[in-house]
Amino acid sequence: MSDDELAAFRRNIDKVDAELVRLLAERFRITHDIGVYKAAKDLPPVDLPRQHKQVDGLRRLALAEGLDPDFCERFVHFVMDEVIRNHQRIAAATSEFTIEQESL
Repeated sequence: MSDDELAAFRRNIDKVDAELVRLLAERFRITHDIGVYKAAKDLPPVDLPRQHKQVDGLRRLALAEGLDPDFCERFVHFVMDEVIRNHQRIAAATSEFTIEQESL
């Protein structure tokens, strides 16, 4: 493999990595809106049945795409854990805002 070939491979990887970041940013924008909705409706930040269904579906997709489903599950849980933390922060901020409004 020449240095030019390796550089081309790396440029492709860089493009994929950049797209992954853009997709994660889009996902977090959407889940932020979900967190705001859940806080307004006083819903819990975690929906375990939905989470299990999502993980199962993504494990099947990983297998179909030739990826290690255990690796994909760990990645999905990593992302979901951050989403849950964000939802908890949103709920706490909403709760603090409500308390402040009530004391006015």
